[in-house]
Amino acid sequence: MAPISKILYASEPTLDVAEFRRVLVESGLGETRPVDDEARLKTMLGNASLVLTARLDIEGKPLIGVARGVTDFSWVCYISELAVSASAQGLGVGKGLMDEARRQLGPSVAVSLISLPDAVGFYERIGMKRMTDAFWFSRKN
Repeated sequence: MAPISKILYASEPTLDVAEFRRVLVESGLGETRPVDDEARLKTMLGNASLVLTARLDIEGKPLIGVARGVTDFSWVCYISELAVSASAQGLGVGKGLMDEARRQLGPSVAVSLISLPDAVGFYERIGMKRMTDAFWFSRKN
């Protein structure tokens, strides 16, 4: 990827499903998300209370990252996806999206997520605390 002059972070509650899908696939999260079920992806976006994007500040403003979360904007936000296109990984985009989430949520809102094993180091490097008392009911489909 060419040097990046600027990345634009924004709230995009009406993010296009095709763009969302593309970043999920390019990031590697497509292996764990229903990328072939457009209706489900649309519902995932539509019911999220926080959809943040990272776009390159060049013609066409291509999407390179997405953070999607569910929050009450008062106590806690659960980040259900933090996806950065492989071509933009290592450039600070994931940290930028998490910083933007924290900025928009404010200091009174905790942020939680469940990491894939390969991403644990990233979350530790950006200062997130590892919790041992998380619990999970798996989805059936």
